[in-house]
Amino acid sequence: MLDKNFTEVYEKFELQFFRRVFENVREREGSLSAMEAFSLEVIYLLREPTVGQFADFLSISQSNATYKVNSLIKKGYIERQNSQIDRREYHLVLSEKFMNYIGIFNNYEHTVMQRIEERFPEEDVKKFDEMLHIISHELMPECDS
Repeated sequence: MLDKNFTEVYEKFELQFFRRVFENVREREGSLSAMEAFSLEVIYLLREPTVGQFADFLSISQSNATYKVNSLIKKGYIERQNSQIDRREYHLVLSEKFMNYIGIFNNYEHTVMQRIEERFPEEDVKKFDEMLHIISHELMPECDS
């Protein structure tokens, strides 16, 4: 039962995410393709990766990653920022344009969290929060960047 319920919730978040992506992906000059939208999501979730880290995570070539990154820079969604440690290396930093874009997606998550807090007793919400923390930090080590 846990598998079924978790999968159902996860799939609903996915469906809402895909709906938002396709609402915001338009066939016009300077708009994002679906692949670019997914690339932005990966960069966002990796928290300022280098191009190499982005390429490694997706198991794509450095040149392919550089091509995708340059397209996103040209469209104004990300910027390059020199590393504080090694000035030859740079990190991919999300622009204000991206932050406006991602706000559309985070609204649904926020709505669901508000509904959880309204629907369940405070102690259940705290326990759920604790469980999510454990799941994220202990049970999903493959996803740590």
